[in-house]
Amino acid sequence: MSNLPAIIQGGMGVGVSSWRLARAVSAIGQLGVVSGTALDQVFARRLQDGDPGGHMRRGLDRFPFPAMAERIWRTYNIAGGKRESASYRALPMHAKENTRELKELCIVANFVEVTLARGGHQNPVGINYLEKIQIPHLPSIYGAMLAGVHYVLMGAGIPLKIPGVLDCFANHQPASYTLHVTGAQDGDDNTMTFVPREFMECDVPKLTRPTFLAIVSSTTLAVTLLRKANGKVDGFVIEGDTAGGHNAPPRGKLQLNGLGEPIYGERDRVDVEKLRELGVPFWLAGGYGTPERLREALAAGAAGVQVGTAFEFCAESGLRGDYKQALLGKVISGEARVFTDPLASPTNFPFKVAQLEGSVSEPATYEARPRICDAGYLREAYRTADGGIDYRCPAEPATTYVSKGGKLENTVGRKCVCNALLANIGHPQIRNGKHLERGLVTAGDALIGIGRFVAPNQSEYTAADVITNLMNG
Repeated sequence: MSNLPAIIQGGMGVGVSSWRLARAVSAIGQLGVVSGTALDQVFARRLQDGDPGGHMRRGLDRFPFPAMAERIWRTYNIAGGKRESASYRALPMHAKENTRELKELCIVANFVEVTLARGGHQNPVGINYLEKIQIPHLPSIYGAMLAGVHYVLMGAGIPLKIPGVLDCFANHQPASYTLHVTGAQDGDDNTMTFVPREFMECDVPKLTRPTFLAIVSSTTLAVTLLRKANGKVDGFVIEGDTAGGHNAPPRGKLQLNGLGEPIYGERDRVDVEKLRELGVPFWLAGGYGTPERLREALAAGAAGVQVGTAFEFCAESGLRGDYKQALLGKVISGEARVFTDPLASPTNFPFKVAQLEGSVSEPATYEARPRICDAGYLREAYRTADGGIDYRCPAEPATTYVSKGGKLENTVGRKCVCNALLANIGHPQIRNGKHLERGLVTAGDALIGIGRFVAPNQSEYTAADVITNLMNG
């Protein structure tokens, strides 16, 4: 690997790390990264909003399989956009045996996002996925590779099988991925397989195999991936517990501080010297969004740093404007606070939540919301009594969750992260013309310091301002 970036822009949320943000970062010469999480849903909602600016149509026009592109366009595009009080069209929830329609939507959505991020420059672009959201992986990755994505980053799990998937797709060969199913028994077939040639309308040249970076929280996990992955792991992003989004749980028995947040200790600290001994590039993440921390990382032998929160609130990010301005205002007034919530996410991973009035970070606001699970990206697959597979989420109605074998205590404090993250980027679902989903903004502990990027007499800053500050101090 050569010409490694000193700064990787984090792949944040659902649509926060949008093509606009990734394009802005990559155009400057650092690594812009789009979020691959729920891109099928984001793409469909952009089309139902009338495709403002015509960007989705522009990306579709470059898709190599025009009949598929036109099916997606005809199905979801609403000229002029849906009525404000109208609901977005519900997508089928992902299941092991996904419909062809949903697979095509994943392929197209990932292709368009990467294509738009690559526009106007010749520099590398990456895409970030959560290993925890397994079912969309195969068609999504194939769509991103069709668009020429240069890096694939994956965290929130142990992505042992992703390197082999990349190897297969480079040659348009079938690839498989095993779905984690709670209660699975020997002999159960939980394998998902994607066959590219079943979706190709014409021959396509061999694809470039992207560089694969695993996002991990420990040296032990990095060693495991190097030893056991089914292909080459090209490097690591080592993410600490101060990073935004989902954090790895603390090692050992969970203990909470006086505020109710998980306590991390020495066992959760990364041994950078051992990382260097692995002989592969690594980037440090979680509180590294300052010039001093970048210099520190480079001096320790890292290739650079991954920065999320600083980019989350810049002008090009997909986070809706009112949330950006409200939280920037809190930062400047010294009132910003991030709470590491051990319960909010259905994944059982601690989840960083920026405290914001009017969002579902307020208990009363969330308690007024009907318990609904209709996006389903974080559902848990489990084995039924008859040997089949069903799905449950602790944020769905408690009685429904318990009827599927879930424990009632697991529903306490859980939030519908899927719908909230879609609301964060201006695509909130509305039901019965009146119930509007509210957002849940995640940010790292570095939120309190992002005021440094705002120039005097200005109310916003850009991705270029972040990069200039980090590189030049």
